[in-house]
Amino acid sequence: VVAFPFEDIYIDKRHILHTLTKRDQKIVFYFALFTASLGIGGIRAIVCPLSAYNLEDCGTKELLSFFNWFYWLVNLNSAVVFVSISYIQQSVARNLGFLIPFVSMLMAMITIHMVRGKMIYKPKTDSSLLTTFGVIASALKTCCVRYRYFSGGVTNWLDYAKENYGGQYSETQVESTKLLARLFPLFAFQIIYRTCIMQIPSGYYLQTMNSNLHFSGFVLPVAAMNVISIVPLLILVPILECVNSYLFSSKDTGHSPTIYIVVGQLSAALSVMVAGFSEIHRKHFPQVEQSLSEEILLVSSMPCFHLAPQYILLGVAEALVTPSCSLLSFRLVPERIRGISMHFLTLFNGAGCFMGAFFVQTAHASTQGNWFPHLLHEGKLERFFFFLASLMMVNTLGFWTIAHRYSNLNQEYTNEFRGIFPEEKLLKHEETVKYYESFLERSPLLSPMEKT
Repeated sequence: VVAFPFEDIYIDKRHILHTLTKRDQKIVFYFALFTASLGIGGIRAIVCPLSAYNLEDCGTKELLSFFNWFYWLVNLNSAVVFVSISYIQQSVARNLGFLIPFVSMLMAMITIHMVRGKMIYKPKTDSSLLTTFGVIASALKTCCVRYRYFSGGVTNWLDYAKENYGGQYSETQVESTKLLARLFPLFAFQIIYRTCIMQIPSGYYLQTMNSNLHFSGFVLPVAAMNVISIVPLLILVPILECVNSYLFSSKDTGHSPTIYIVVGQLSAALSVMVAGFSEIHRKHFPQVEQSLSEEILLVSSMPCFHLAPQYILLGVAEALVTPSCSLLSFRLVPERIRGISMHFLTLFNGAGCFMGAFFVQTAHASTQGNWFPHLLHEGKLERFFFFLASLMMVNTLGFWTIAHRYSNLNQEYTNEFRGIFPEEKLLKHEETVKYYESFLERSPLLSPMEKT
């Protein structure tokens, strides 16, 4: 509500409905951004895990199908928003563009309140985020003490948090945290990838805004170009469903979606590289005047559709990477901490957004506005894209070197959390006890009291 552009709310130019100063308007506007970020973060971290909790007993094929269609529906909704609301906000009335999502969210809250009884999920009491951080803190504390006074005797430093090693957490809690920690490299390699995805509302947005938006006498909204990146996902999901059905029905039961992530990240790197060449190509066109949101701007006469390849490649990347990462985050950890794993994935995705903002600010400051200029025709934005593409290539190669971990992690999870691993430990313990008892029975050196 408070995000309304105040300069548009007036009866006429002499009777403005508010008396806020520019400073007060900025305070209210940034407060609106803060509250919006809280809402978006909560929705992304909760809605998808909450929907997938009903699929606890499903296999990998069903889970991958769920995440594919889940993100397909999300992007279908986004396509409708970018086409309709962006056009209304740019060409009809800016205030109406804010009013529509406000009414939509109000109706959504009413609907959720009506069905809240069916949406309550209560995780196990010992599987909270505080427990996970507690295991890590306890292991670090005990590890430091052991390293200082005793020699090590564990295969993993998190084992120090177990009760039998001086910690205060059960073996189940520690083993769950160990599996979650093994997913952190997967999460970390999503940061640079998410930075590339965030070029759509930043670098790609500037390129589109400085290109010719006229199409057959109709001015396209800048945000409508996002639909070009959504269309590949809407097309690829049904195709991927057919591919997955064939792969999972074949004899190769060890299929892992990590190959999708590698190909998707390569597509993202190629997209940013194409954006650099598109920027060079855009500068070769003469400049023309274009009216955008009641402002006259000097833009390139290159049609904005020349930027379509870079949007399409990012759409292909999203279709391959996002469902696969969600599947690995959900599937390769025990049931008790699956929600926490999805939260960490969302957290690292958000870190990628901050990393993108940091890169933009650093490039602008270190090059004095040359790499990320205020006026694109006066700078070298293509150098920023080429730099980001090189980082993305290194990121892809790095993930490719560790991708085998997540191809075999499913079997390790089965062994450790479906009863095989604890039973093996129990059998070994029983064999040790039996051997010790037989040794006592054969030993003539111990008295009956000592044997007891």
